[in-house]
Amino acid sequence: MFYLYLLIALALLVAAIFLSPLRAKVWVSFAAIAAAALAVAVPSIATLAGGDAIQVASSIRSVVDTGALAIDSLSAIFLLIIGVAGIATALYSRGYLAHYLNKKSSAHISLHYTALVLLVVSMMLVVMADGGFLFLFAWELMTIASFILILFDAERPEVLRAALAYLVMMHVGFIFLVAGFVGAEAATGSASFSALGRCFAEGTNTGIFILFLLGFGMKAGLFPMHVWLPEAHPAAPSHVSAIMSGVMIKTGVYGVIRVVSQMTAVEQIHTAGVVILTAGIVTGLWGVILAAVQNDVKRLLAYSSIENVGVIFIGLGIATLSMAAGHTGVAMLAMCGALMHTINHSLFKSLLFFGAGNIYSQMHTTLLDRFGGVAKYMPVTAILFLLATVAICALPPMNGFVSEFLIYLGMLDSVRDGVNTLYAAGGILALALIGGIAVLAFTKLYGTLFLGSPRDHHVAESEEVDSLRIAAMGIPAAGMIMIGLFPQYAIRIVERTVCALTDAEAIFIDYYAASALSRLSLTALLILIVITLLYVIKSRAQGSRTVEKGPTWGCGFTSPNIRMQYTGESFAEGLESIATSLTQNTVEGRAVGKSEIFPSTHNYNVRHKDKIDRLLAEWWVELLRIINKRIMKLRTGKINHYILFALLFLVAIFVLSLLNLI
Repeated sequence: MFYLYLLIALALLVAAIFLSPLRAKVWVSFAAIAAAALAVAVPSIATLAGGDAIQVASSIRSVVDTGALAIDSLSAIFLLIIGVAGIATALYSRGYLAHYLNKKSSAHISLHYTALVLLVVSMMLVVMADGGFLFLFAWELMTIASFILILFDAERPEVLRAALAYLVMMHVGFIFLVAGFVGAEAATGSASFSALGRCFAEGTNTGIFILFLLGFGMKAGLFPMHVWLPEAHPAAPSHVSAIMSGVMIKTGVYGVIRVVSQMTAVEQIHTAGVVILTAGIVTGLWGVILAAVQNDVKRLLAYSSIENVGVIFIGLGIATLSMAAGHTGVAMLAMCGALMHTINHSLFKSLLFFGAGNIYSQMHTTLLDRFGGVAKYMPVTAILFLLATVAICALPPMNGFVSEFLIYLGMLDSVRDGVNTLYAAGGILALALIGGIAVLAFTKLYGTLFLGSPRDHHVAESEEVDSLRIAAMGIPAAGMIMIGLFPQYAIRIVERTVCALTDAEAIFIDYYAASALSRLSLTALLILIVITLLYVIKSRAQGSRTVEKGPTWGCGFTSPNIRMQYTGESFAEGLESIATSLTQNTVEGRAVGKSEIFPSTHNYNVRHKDKIDRLLAEWWVELLRIINKRIMKLRTGKINHYILFALLFLVAIFVLSLLNLI
């Protein structure tokens, strides 16, 4: 009966959204998402606090096995992430879509909010489903809902292309997932996650793991299956980008963890660990290098999501290898770091996309070189964006530092103990490179956006956004600060899950919470106190002085102007020499020639596009063009031809039935 009630509730919700007044649609959607979040939050918190897994709906076997719904400790973490992000996203959309209400039809807005609610609900079903038909149904519903959300500005050609690319790539991944479940069904008679343990116990089913890794990796944005992500996020509205990048891609991480947790053979676990670690290192490095050279705010943030997925998989890979080696302590630390980074990334990436939405709604562009000095006109956005920038660069006292610190600690312990030394050393080197380039990328992003002088008159005409959007940004910001300042308590969120996944005892986590993380908390608080004291001293010192304003000294040059400051392209020029082999560049305009002593006005913009896109994404564009060209020949406009086609189809069905092929 649960499934029937769920379908009835969704039908009533869709009717309520479509029938409600235009400006009330957001609040109907917000109420639905908040109710769903509260409904799953109570049992999730109870489970994480030490309770047993909760059965939401039992398995129903009719024509197909629909699967069961349950909340265990792993599901509980992701349910809380989805709930918090869903509430923040719905709240933020109220202000972001306000100026669209007079441009889009009521049905268009209704469809958008319906898809938003369905996306949140489908993600919840994904992490509660025990595989099988129900899981695949929820996964497909999640894909369709996000596809509709991306298509909000469907009149723009680039949006249509990005949405179609996303849909095609997601269904390629879906085929891999179906193949994985079919393989499990053939081996065990059941297509559930719980049956994978028996499937892997046979020792010859590594291929099934690869199928699941490809299917879930497509959603997570693992290299080289990441090409949809930098196209879809810039095309979608910013609040949609926030929930897709901050939460939806984590369902891929959830799936990989769920599959690996069913492995018992040491050789299989070791092989899986090597594959996951390698994929994480390549994904992280590729993502951060491509992020650093981007000159579009949302494309930079999209590539940064790829980088952070790589960081999560590095932690997961080290944990898996350590479990194969029987090194429980390292496995516990790395898994804690991976799960904490999953939580942390959902917070600071949502906040970054919300900030990008704020500046886009004011300036109607996301090109970096059109900004500059935005902090003077949007100070609250600038402060919140700075917090997220510090967090994503894994700098104290913010939450990003906590999760990467745990991963580093696990890898250093692995090297010290001589277990998986080569793998751990490679992970340390990769994570250090990723962190360094991430600082470069986000220094470029924040400096070009918020500092310096305005490069466009739209910047000087901008103003701070409405209070609802600021409140929505405050939700992830509060979580970031709390985790950054009190990591010894935040780790309790993942404690029970880590113990279940790594066979570690809670005493290990208690030890690190009481020692390393407590000292980390003290350090973060001291940093915060020092920053506050310096600000107070500076304010008091300046309060008794007359501050004179004048142009910045330009090394003797007497006519400085806004063009004499770093652009996004010039900031990362050194790194671009390394990234040249990874990108295909599209140049608009002409650069200043070396022989131009007194250069005239130039317009120059470079777009750095991933070369992998040509290999894995552009093929389907040409394929669809050819298919469409062939199909169009069948549209003759004559009824007798269409009757003939129908007759041929029926004959084909009849022949295939006689041959027992269908």
